Amino acid sequence: MTFKYHSLLVFVLVSILATATFDGVKGTSLIAWLPLQNPNDPHVVEIAKFAVAEHNKEAKTSLVFITVVKGERQIGETQLILGWKYRLLVSAKDGGASAPKNYQAVVSERRWGKELISFQEIKA
Repeated sequence: MTFKYHSLLVFVLVSILATATFDGVKGTSLIAWLPLQNPNDPHVVEIAKFAVAEHNKEAKTSLVFITVVKGERQIGETQLILGWKYRLLVSAKDGGASAPKNYQAVVSERRWGKELISFQEIKA
């Protein structure tokens, strides 16, 4: 009986601490951002295309993905549980515009899917 109570107490305390640590930062504990060695890696491009498509749905725009200019991946202590965060500089063109613009996209990738955290135009 004592062992079961102790185990339950430890589980509850760990759950509370995990929630307190991770809430407010969209599910991750930030340690550092490291540059991507190859921003044109097919997986990175897939994440960037996802970001553009999600932004188009949310903002009702028609941006067309061009390329990933550069990017970073979050290195932290929670990737095994909560996945990775990518911060990408994406070049995209708006429908009839003649020149592409750069956008910063932040995407959280987890085992069960991706989530667009932010997508903002970078003014030159």
